[in-house]
Amino acid sequence: MSPLILAYLALLSALASGAVALGADRYPKLLRYGSSLLLGFCGLFAIFAGGWALIDETHSTDQLALGLPWLQWHLRLDALSGFFFGIVGMLVLAISLYAPGYLREFTHPGHKQPLSVLGLFTGLFILGMLLVLLADDAFVFMVSWELMSVSSYFLVAYQHQHAANRRAAFLYLLMAHVGALAILLGFGVLAGFSGGYTFEAMRAANLSATWASIAFALAFFGFGMKAGIVPLHAWLPEAHPAAPSHISALMSGVMLKVAIYGFLRFVYYLLGNLYWPWGLVLLVLGTVTALSGVLYAMTQNDLKRLLAYSSIENVGIIFMGLGLSMIFLGTDHPRLGMLGLIAALYHVLNHAVFKGLLFLGAGAVLYRTHERDLDHMGGLIHRMPWTAAFFLVGCIAISALPPFNGFVSEWLTLQTALQAPQLENGVLRALIPVTAALLALAAALAAACFVKAYGVAFLGRPRSRHVTHAREVSKGMLAAMGLLAGLCLLLGVLPTTVIEALGPVTQLLVGQTLPSATAQGWLWLTPVAPEVASYSAPLVLVAIL
Repeated sequence: MSPLILAYLALLSALASGAVALGADRYPKLLRYGSSLLLGFCGLFAIFAGGWALIDETHSTDQLALGLPWLQWHLRLDALSGFFFGIVGMLVLAISLYAPGYLREFTHPGHKQPLSVLGLFTGLFILGMLLVLLADDAFVFMVSWELMSVSSYFLVAYQHQHAANRRAAFLYLLMAHVGALAILLGFGVLAGFSGGYTFEAMRAANLSATWASIAFALAFFGFGMKAGIVPLHAWLPEAHPAAPSHISALMSGVMLKVAIYGFLRFVYYLLGNLYWPWGLVLLVLGTVTALSGVLYAMTQNDLKRLLAYSSIENVGIIFMGLGLSMIFLGTDHPRLGMLGLIAALYHVLNHAVFKGLLFLGAGAVLYRTHERDLDHMGGLIHRMPWTAAFFLVGCIAISALPPFNGFVSEWLTLQTALQAPQLENGVLRALIPVTAALLALAAALAAACFVKAYGVAFLGRPRSRHVTHAREVSKGMLAAMGLLAGLCLLLGVLPTTVIEALGPVTQLLVGQTLPSATAQGWLWLTPVAPEVASYSAPLVLVAIL
């Protein structure tokens, strides 16, 4: 028995959920209950497989005779893929609870789109994401990447009676394949110097600084486009609102994180030698992305489109943490480089949870009111009190306010940036504090954005007939939102536990852990040293209560 066995069970469950859904056109309950139950098993298996890989601190490998005659499928589950495996599993588990209630509307006689298409490509989409995380050679990675992209295209285009959805799906497919081509070329550079397609062979390749920078640029372009980095973000605010809401939660919550995983695997694991100019590029573009995303979000009246632009902002914050990590690692400050990496990984986890919660909340509102325009909502806190409470948790978390999880990862990113005086390069010492100030500005604007969104949608009086007659959603949909809301609080109150769990990931990527963050015990988070900065999330929670 190994974590890979549980990972295989997760893959089979995802595939089986799609296969069962093929009969949903004739028997709609197969999609709402049979397929959703199998997705629940998929999520549980993925969580246990990822957790086991993290706790065990070892890696499991396997080879399957499924590829070309001269190239088997190489699979690997280590601490990095295990961490992302667990993230995907959490969202899939929440979706499995949410889907039976949400999909009830899709089974009405007037619904024209085939249910089998929705169920089949949902299963294939999740299967593709999990396979990307398990891939241990370029061939499996690219096949899985294409499976993830093409299946999600059909989900974006599912409600194709609307011309806007068709345009969004085409733009998404086009940009996804342009990005995939860049990733393929990046793997080609590594394979050309290593003579093999496996990740172990590529990792041993001896690249000059020039060729390493070319491979980095190709990887950043390809993975950055899928993640939604500015200026490669055009597809994201179009595609995410077009998909059904539970698919939007998967796309924004975990598909963007699979792109982050690919970037980490390519740059930190395969390239290995990190140069500080790479980090400077990530830091600048991440800052521009974070600020642009939140400014665009503030101008939106479409709730799902607002959340999509907010995802761009949070992707920018993740890349800011990775940029700081590369700058400090490339200038021989490994402890600070690990702090930036941990801040980025923590925000990957946090964003998956609170953005999944917000998209599910938006889906609940859309399900009951048939409205996406904030100007037509209002007063929902009286008609949907539990949804309003869970959505409020997501709004507080994404606004980076304690005691919820969004505060911790953004605070860690700021603490990393505040260590800029330790650098010898004067340009970096001057630039990094500016980016830190812009990050603080983006956090303030995000808070203003979600105060507006929550106030207009849930407070005041109803402004349309559908909203006036809205009522609370089913218990399964509430359970999914409650699960993610609870995780927002748990991840915000126990940051030292999470950072200790991330130790095997940093050990794999940079060869070290960050013991200083948890040196004062579980009660105090001290990212650099106690005399520099510390944060006690449990005490803050007690004070708030």
